[in-house]
Amino acid sequence: MSELTDGPFVLRGANVMETPGTLVSRDLLVSGAVFVPELSDRGATVLAAPDAYAVPLMVDSAVAQRPESQHGAYDLVPGNSATFALVRRPVGESQVRRMLVVDPDDLAAVYVSGRLEVRDGRATRPAGADLTEPAVRDDWVGTWEDPGRGLQQHLGADGRYAETRGGRPNAYTGQYWVRDGRITYLDDSGFWAFGELLDGTLHHAGFVMRRQH
Repeated sequence: MSELTDGPFVLRGANVMETPGTLVSRDLLVSGAVFVPELSDRGATVLAAPDAYAVPLMVDSAVAQRPESQHGAYDLVPGNSATFALVRRPVGESQVRRMLVVDPDDLAAVYVSGRLEVRDGRATRPAGADLTEPAVRDDWVGTWEDPGRGLQQHLGADGRYAETRGGRPNAYTGQYWVRDGRITYLDDSGFWAFGELLDGTLHHAGFVMRRQH
């Protein structure tokens, strides 16, 4: 998938999970930050992705926080944000809803608002590059806690994270990237994972975290 780029594109040949559990075989068209029904730009790149799976980046806890009228905001349909993962293996509904974890070899791409975040299992920019803007640092950097599940997630200004689980420091460590309320993690042990910051609450893999003050 070395041809993956930013800009208008057509993703062709993938199994598209339009909604959790619903697979269709159709092109995904992206222009700017959103999926579109058609592309008039003849310069759009055509990306072949035979047998790959295009899946939403969502967590049930974040869906539940939204008004019911916004529950479809994660669907891979025209008008919605072009935010999805392209995975080289089958992905089930429960993984999408609860905890999508992908090995680097299986992760062809991650797009957030139409911008390429991961290509062929590798980040497209250095960890911490997003955090040079003060407003972005203010939104993300700090310690996030889900006390009911014994989790503290420490997001550093250098693009590194460390998790304390059940009182055990550094249970997981790695790098992270942020864009438009989304967080993409690459754990040092070798997997990618995802989350969403929504109205001051960080959702990740079933954890519902608030920042400590």
